[in-house]
Formats: sequence, structure tokens, C-alpha cells
Amino acid sequence: MMPPKDSEIAMTFDPQQSLAEVRREFGEHGGVNMSIEASTTFTVLEAANMPEIFQGRMGPEGGCYLYGRHFNPTVYVLGRYLAAMEGTEAAYCTASGISAIAAVLIQLCSPGDHIVASNTIYGGTHALLKEFLPAKTGIDVTFVDIGDAAAVKAAMRPRTKVVFCETIANPTLVVADLPAVAEIAHAGGAQLVVDNTFSPMLLSPAKLGADVVVHSLTKFAGGASDIIAGAVCGSADFIVSLMDLHTGALMLLGPTMDPKVASELALRLPHLGLRMAEHSRRAQAFAERLSEKGLPVTYPGLPSHPQHELLGRLANEGYGSGGIFALDAGSKDKAFELMNLLQNEYRFGYLAVSLGYFDTLMSCSASSTSSELSDEDMAAAGIQPGLVRFSIGYTGTLEQRWAQFDEALRRVGMV
Repeated sequence: MMPPKDSEIAMTFDPQQSLAEVRREFGEHGGVNMSIEASTTFTVLEAANMPEIFQGRMGPEGGCYLYGRHFNPTVYVLGRYLAAMEGTEAAYCTASGISAIAAVLIQLCSPGDHIVASNTIYGGTHALLKEFLPAKTGIDVTFVDIGDAAAVKAAMRPRTKVVFCETIANPTLVVADLPAVAEIAHAGGAQLVVDNTFSPMLLSPAKLGADVVVHSLTKFAGGASDIIAGAVCGSADFIVSLMDLHTGALMLLGPTMDPKVASELALRLPHLGLRMAEHSRRAQAFAERLSEKGLPVTYPGLPSHPQHELLGRLANEGYGSGGIFALDAGSKDKAFELMNLLQNEYRFGYLAVSLGYFDTLMSCSASSTSSELSDEDMAAAGIQPGLVRFSIGYTGTLEQRWAQFDEALRRVGMV
């Protein structure tokens, strides 16, 4: 996808920009929503256009499409919206968040190259980096504490091509100092790739030095736990390289987004900011009340959080500190007891992985979304056996939900 011309900018969600500047993509017949292009293949008006498309001299920016795995008009427009939201030149969407990450890393690295990665990331990403890529591609990976600038710098090698981290780490909620990490990466000739799944709208990694921003749109962007999808946001040249007919990781590995999914996601982005603000408001209230009780709660919005001031400097105003907090119940058994009570007796939320749902989702990370990590890796990442990750929803009133939570804490003997 090439960057749109100024006159073609669609749905600019840049948190720093006025809604008065937003312009939308309309449907084929004048509908207020864009049309869904369901075709897998596309006709060309002249036979001579086809070799031009195959050789990369014509493409979607001129209205010429080839095949649904390459570019699709509906998915293309969603990519424009996400690029506007993240402040990048371009973007394109994929079938899942992990496919977006895998495609980016494979595109940027060759066998024998090296990646420096945060040691606190989603378990599936950790498995991709620690197990899959070294075994299947010959790409080497070093894990470091992303908050330790000296450790990041020391891990860099002549063949380091990527530094990878999450804006807000899963599940420990460590906030990465993106400008500092970007400076180290760029000084070593590497690119900074940032997973912004936990903090859409809250943080704009590209403005803070990231070269590529990836998302699992399954989470907050989707908002209803009914869609699996991902996205890659970056320079126009990089997005085009991902779609190259000969060497493009997205084109040749084929993690294609369905246009119907793209259309649904495009209808959810306009209220993503409202949803993130409410997730954050409730998470902040829960974290403050838990902290007042002296419980071991982790949330970037608390002054006790190690990166509280950092987040305040980096974050976009008006969206809070995120919709996720973590509570250390002290042991796996106590964590299970608390979650069982919250779900099965109080209907407070659901014992389920993932996040960003309109109802609360809770999981014991060491036994679920971080279980791909070894005991040693979990210890290095600071993931305790009883750590419960709460993705706070916005159903019911805040006071109703807090009353349920407070009573459950009392019943399990945590207060």
C-alpha cells in the first residue's frame, strides 16, 4: 500500500489531530460505510496492464488490483485507517497478530541475523522468537530486560537487524522507554519493531522512534472477542516489500485478511478511543482501590509503578493508562480460587485468555498466556505463579463491579 495523497486521506485517527479533519471512505453507491470487495481476483481493462502489475509498476494506489492475497480494496482501506491512527506512511492487515509479527521479522532478517528482544512479551511471541525462528530460519535471538538500556546496548551485535518489544509488556505491564530503545537500535543499524496491542490510542510508537508497529487487532481494536486479525504499520517502502511477488513475506506466506473482517474492523475503529478511555478509567479506579488496601497490584497509572512518570511523558493525552492491571494473589491456588469465585458466583468476568473485550477477562498468566516460557524465563521476566492479569471491561457500573471484586477478595482472605 502506498501512502494516500493529501486529498485522499481517510479517517485520520491521529490522537493529536482534531476530529474536524477526519474524512472517510464512502461506499460504492454513496453509503456512509465503505463497500466490501469480496472478489478474490480482479479484472484489468487492458491486457498490457497485467504484466505491469506483476512487475510492480502498477498497484492499488492507481486502482489496479491483482489477487486477493496480494491486495484487496477493503483491506487496503482498513490499512489506510490504521496507518493514520499510528502516524505511519502505510499499513496492511493480516489474519492474526502473530502472523503480522512473524512476517515482519522474517522480512527484516535473513539466516544468521540477530534479534534483541524484550524478555517480557506474550508467550506466543516468545515461542516464535526463542524456538521457531532459530530452529526454522537460523535467526538468533537474545532476550534482555528492555528497561535496562545498558543490557539492550550490550546485546547488540554486528548482525543485529531488529530490536523487538511491546509498548506495555504482557503480563507484567513494564512500559518500554521507546525513544531510548530506538536510539540504541538505530545506532547499531537495527530497526525497532514494537507491538502496540496493549495500548492502541494511548501510545504512538512511530512518533517515539519505532520503525514498524504491529498489532493484534483481535484485542482492543476488535473489542468483542469475535475476530482474529493483525496489522503491520510502517513506511510505504516496507509495506510494499512485504507484498512483493518474489520476496514479500505477507504475499508468499499468505496470512490474508478476509475483506468482510476488514469491513467490520473499520466500523469499530471510530469508537476505539472512547472504549480505551473507559477501559482505562475503570482499571485506574480498581488499581487505586487495591493499592489502598495494601495489595500487590501493578498498573502504570499508579505512582508506585516504576515507569509511571515515563508513561506520563510518552502517552497521548486523554486515554488514560490502559485497560489492564495485574494482581499477585500470592500463589497459583489462591489465584485460581479468586478467579473461580469472580466468574462462577459473582459473574464479575470470565476465566479466559485474550483481552480488550467489553466484559472483564482474567487469567493466571504463568499457567496460560505465558506458559510457553520456562520457569527460568518466567523468573527473569518477573512473572509470579499467582499473578492474575485482569483486562477490565465496561459492562455494569464501576461501583457494581467493585462491590463484587471487593467481596471476592474478602472471601478468599486477601483483605
